[in-house]
Amino acid sequence: MTLEIIASDNLAPFRHGFFTRKGGASSGVFAGLNCGAGSSDQAEIVTINRGRVADAMDVTADALVGVHQVHSADVVTVTGPLPTPRPKADALVTATHDLALSVLTADCQPVLFADPESNVIGAAHAGWRGALDGILENTVEAMIDLGAKRASIRAVIGPCISQAAYEVGPEFLDSFLTKDPDNARFFKEGEGDRKLFDLPGFGAARLRAAEVQVEWVNHCTYSDSDRFYSFRRATHAKEADYGRLIACIRL
Repeated sequence: MTLEIIASDNLAPFRHGFFTRKGGASSGVFAGLNCGAGSSDQAEIVTINRGRVADAMDVTADALVGVHQVHSADVVTVTGPLPTPRPKADALVTATHDLALSVLTADCQPVLFADPESNVIGAAHAGWRGALDGILENTVEAMIDLGAKRASIRAVIGPCISQAAYEVGPEFLDSFLTKDPDNARFFKEGEGDRKLFDLPGFGAARLRAAEVQVEWVNHCTYSDSDRFYSFRRATHAKEADYGRLIACIRL
């Protein structure tokens, strides 16, 4: 099966993609293109999957770079293949050619950034905590430090969990209202005391406030099991583990 790659005209002319789970070598609950070395999938199979992604991005395997994601607001500036162990962070930026920046997700937002005028790119893993703490704005600032211009930065939010599938409790809501009461607009009523949180809407609003052009590809990871991995869906199904999707961009 061939790889399925979701792309956006807003990131042209850079080679990029939000890869679905199709076209991979993994089986079982990981069936497809699981690129998560942190999963309990067979390491050699994950290596095969990542090799297919590197080939699609036209880079060597060690030039497909990613960080040890920890739901932080930290950004790494990359100039070459990263050392082992990988730095703990949740976004990468570069102005170096022939490197593919990558992030892994399974409901969180994968966000790819590009400034085609300054040739600076970025990639961020933005779950609710990272987005609330400023990972998206920090990625923009790190790109500006490399010479990007705020007005020409474009951001695309890839497949992630949609509001209809993202039920949360009162404590979750309080975390957002404590930061800014206006964050209430990203929640709508669920059953009982539950709320439904608009993660991509929140991410897009943060980026617009940072004066960055942004779009969401409008794919929900939870609701489309054929194409996407989902941590929340796997949890609801009481599965032992789940695969990780990869999103990449390169100069």
